[in-house]
Amino acid sequence: MVAVVYSGSRTAFWKLTENGEVVAHCNTTGINPCFVDEKSILQILNKKIVLINNAENIKKIYFFAAGASSTERKDELAKTLSSFFRYSKVIVEDDLFGATKAACNTTTGIVGVLGSGANCAFFDGKKPVKNNFGLGYILGDEGSSNYLGKILLKKFLTHKLPNDLRTKFINTYDLERAQILERVYRKPQANIFLSSFFDFYIQNKTHGYILNLIDEGFDQHFNTYILPMVAKHPDTDLHFVGAVASEFKDRLHHTANKYDLEIRTITKDPILKLLKHYTN
Repeated sequence: MVAVVYSGSRTAFWKLTENGEVVAHCNTTGINPCFVDEKSILQILNKKIVLINNAENIKKIYFFAAGASSTERKDELAKTLSSFFRYSKVIVEDDLFGATKAACNTTTGIVGVLGSGANCAFFDGKKPVKNNFGLGYILGDEGSSNYLGKILLKKFLTHKLPNDLRTKFINTYDLERAQILERVYRKPQANIFLSSFFDFYIQNKTHGYILNLIDEGFDQHFNTYILPMVAKHPDTDLHFVGAVASEFKDRLHHTANKYDLEIRTITKDPILKLLKHYTN
């Protein structure tokens, strides 16, 4: 049995296969080695009956994780997973490798990532070329769900949301200023808390104010990530990966057109393409 896993900071998608066929699947809380330690990871795994029941049957795991960008982080995560999946060979790569591989397979391309986090890379046909874009949810991630969540909270706290959206926000979340600041500045995994507010964007995706926030976020993403990469690699196919890119693909195409760029593909769930590649 082979497992393929693609994990952002918010959600990890698991597919278990045997002889090339999916025999089980589940989602868990995201496993980002920058934010969750060994104990927390094992607690996440032990909450899923699917994983418990198949732990000894899995012989190989391909795990693509946000935050697994250094050799040290990869090794730490592989060691933790191996303690749960005792008979499995564990191969860990970062989510950027998974995203670019899913979008391009064996061809070259520029891949923008817009999920719980944000990034961009040039894929040379084998791997993403190292860059310095990955600054995380505090200093970077422009256009991502945690970035959009941060903007939404700021608009709410400074009373800049239109009255109808403000009322919806209060009715949906029932959060006060002190609670929000506590979750952002004192509680662990603030990035997941921020990302959770992307649901509010989806629920109100036809509202003009929400669309303006999306457009502003995408514009930030293009200016921070895409345009510098296009300047380095002109005439290269442009791809996007992630739930934010997929959910607001019309606005993403609109932003690309603004800069005379054409998006070749948008992939919502990279795990499906990774599954096909790594289980063939």
